[in-house]
Amino acid sequence: MDRYELRRLDYSLSEDHQALQAAYKDFFASHCSIETVRAAEETGFDKNLWERLCAMGATSMALPESAGGDGATLVDLTLVAEEVGRSLAPVPWIDHVCAARLLGRLGSVDPDVVSGTTVVGLDAQQDKSRGVRLIPAGSIADRIVLRDGDDVVLLTYGSRPARVDNIGKLPMAWVDPAAADQRTVLASGGAAIDEYQRALDEWRLLTGAALVGLVEETMTIAAEFAKTRYTLGVPISTLQAISHPLANIAITVAGGRNLARRAAWFLDNEPAERPELAPSVFVFMAEEAAKAATMAVHVQGGLGVSAEAAATAYLVRARGWAIAGGDPGVTAKHIARLVADREGRS
Repeated sequence: MDRYELRRLDYSLSEDHQALQAAYKDFFASHCSIETVRAAEETGFDKNLWERLCAMGATSMALPESAGGDGATLVDLTLVAEEVGRSLAPVPWIDHVCAARLLGRLGSVDPDVVSGTTVVGLDAQQDKSRGVRLIPAGSIADRIVLRDGDDVVLLTYGSRPARVDNIGKLPMAWVDPAAADQRTVLASGGAAIDEYQRALDEWRLLTGAALVGLVEETMTIAAEFAKTRYTLGVPISTLQAISHPLANIAITVAGGRNLARRAAWFLDNEPAERPELAPSVFVFMAEEAAKAATMAVHVQGGLGVSAEAAATAYLVRARGWAIAGGDPGVTAKHIARLVADREGRS
């Protein structure tokens, strides 16, 4: 048995992992109520929440110690991402940390990026390497990292692009690299593109983990409602048409969580061994999150589809976050190519 075999099959969390997740769960429970989420919908960003989150070390933890960070693993980051999704937090944490980690690998990260004082956005589209593109954090980012042909570039704008209204309530904006006030080429060639692909894999991994947290909270909302709603003298949770779909959502949460932790471990320790795992988390949860959130709305009936219902807020983000990085089908084709290449070599 090789030295990694046991760890590949173990998804359990250490005491430190559990403490980390509990700390962020408590943080978001205290500072990110559904009212806070609703209040930030116009801009897609809560600056006060972001500053509190950065003060807690959520941005610095993601960078290696050599870049001024705290050296968290990707498993650590998936735990934070789950809590971001569970609370629908209107902050660009995933975009920022993936872009910052890329800057760190390219030797271009500075203390303001590490601390989160300077917000960095990332072009998360798998199939876009030229021209104007839609960036998830484009309307609030101070800098934007993207691929422009064979170059990985850092863009700075004198005035931020205007936010585009979108179903996920994200601070999205159309970004034109040619219109940037400052364009800095960070790296070029095959090695640079590989590093950018790594950033895309991390973005998909953490977005998938956030969707796990989102789905688990939708299940909780629906289950609590089902336990208190009666029909014919019994809770509707006892009906198979309700209980079975809720059980399926629980299976989705468990499967997505295990896949995310497995993918995170491989991406940190043996990135060349199973490169399809990280994008697979995203593709799986992109499909399942929308179905689970729709079911949660159905369980609540007329209340679920009302604008003020929390279930509705989760539904629109389940659909919107899943396409923030472009069509998940493009990522699925990327996974197919990775698997086909590996099988072809075996």
